[in-house]
Amino acid sequence: MEIILEQIIDLIDDYKSIIFWLGLLSFLIFIFSLVTIKWLVALIPSDYFVSKKDTKFKSEYPFIWLISMIIKNIIGYVLIIGGILMLLLPGQGLFTIFIGLMMSNYPGKYYIEKKFIAIPSILKTINWLRKQSNKEPIIIN
Repeated sequence: MEIILEQIIDLIDDYKSIIFWLGLLSFLIFIFSLVTIKWLVALIPSDYFVSKKDTKFKSEYPFIWLISMIIKNIIGYVLIIGGILMLLLPGQGLFTIFIGLMMSNYPGKYYIEKKFIAIPSILKTINWLRKQSNKEPIIIN
């Protein structure tokens, strides 16, 4: 038993800096999610799962649309990765993943989002956060 404890302590000593940086990253993502989750959830249109998307902006300003999509996807994928880490580390993992999924573009996005938001506990929490921001609840069709 003592040998195993010594090996664990040696392992921790060997990877002390990596453990520190992972802990710091986890803490920063946790703070970021606490600060932004309410705001990001309030940005979701209440009819997001009911109405079709407007493509007018995309056709009128293709360069600006492309740049905004790149930035939005980078932020979305960072949130997804952070949310996955938060499933193991402290933080709002599921909500951070959800916001990351909403911000990113990928095949089958709409179907996955609709299945995810249809989970009663998640829908209830999202709508509670929206109520705190004086926004209408999300409608699922």
